[in-house]
Amino acid sequence: MSRRHLTAAGVSRIKPPAVGQVDHFDTGYPGLALRISYGGSRSWVYFYRWQGKQKRLTLGPWPALELGQARDVWREARKRLAGGLEPIAAPPVLAADDFTSVVAEWLKRDQADNRSHDEVKRILHKEVLPTLGRFRISEIGRRHVLDLIDAIADRGAVTLARRCHAHLHRLFRWSVGRGIIAANPMADLPKPGAEVRRKRVLSDVELVLAWNAAQQVGWPMGSAIQLLMLTAARRDEIGELRWTEIDRTCSEIRLEGERTKNGEPHTIPLSAFAQSLIDAVPRVADSPFVFTTTGTTPISGWSRQGERRPAHARACPGGCSASRRRSRHGRPHRLAHP
Repeated sequence: MSRRHLTAAGVSRIKPPAVGQVDHFDTGYPGLALRISYGGSRSWVYFYRWQGKQKRLTLGPWPALELGQARDVWREARKRLAGGLEPIAAPPVLAADDFTSVVAEWLKRDQADNRSHDEVKRILHKEVLPTLGRFRISEIGRRHVLDLIDAIADRGAVTLARRCHAHLHRLFRWSVGRGIIAANPMADLPKPGAEVRRKRVLSDVELVLAWNAAQQVGWPMGSAIQLLMLTAARRDEIGELRWTEIDRTCSEIRLEGERTKNGEPHTIPLSAFAQSLIDAVPRVADSPFVFTTTGTTPISGWSRQGERRPAHARACPGGCSASRRRSRHGRPHRLAHP
């Protein structure tokens, strides 16, 4: 807790605490304080006594509620208290371009159909809003964004920094199109470093170890892992595979756009061996899923499955994930007859 005469310019310069939250009381305005949390968010609060009890009323967030406005709201609260009425919270005051509100609107309108919506939201709420959430979007300049992204990259998370760059660039571009801001502060702002892409693939020996481990696990998880190895498909493409997606006549799996990462229809060829594996899978009555234990939902718990692998398979650095090494017939090299 501190007491000082707050100024409009000084409010933005007060540093947030390392942990928890701190109340900075405005001298000359009894009970009015600026509450700052360790994440950087700021809000105006009013402390008063009502019927012998100490109480606190949140007046609104800063900077949507500026210092002068906060004092006006404080005066109204004091008038109610002097008249024998308990102060009540005023309707929330948010600027039209409050950055936190813009982020929520962007996620709703631009990212609703994005398969990675939840991950984008998590990154913004964890990495971006604690730093930029206290600003109006119109107040955010190139330097603010650059400092944020550099800080993420400097802690060794270069790939995450590049993804934050991409998400923010799209958000600002969308905001320009909506007339919220006049220009994108990230225009021509280069991404930091280079994204580290996975280059690790399983060796033939590791593939055999993984195959045998999946064989021991059995249906449904083990069978799904084996089909992943035979097709080199993405995990969820096989884990959530439906019987209606399998075309036995053409020996292929046909996925609609909503089931693929890029949103485009995709065909996965099936070798004779992969087809025979599918034919041997037990079919749960009335279930649309090929690999399921409940009949109503596809298999899950991939990370937990890794902990159950036999000891000889845990030595395999790639675990039981599908290798990207496959022949033109959709069959892993040297794995036709494990």
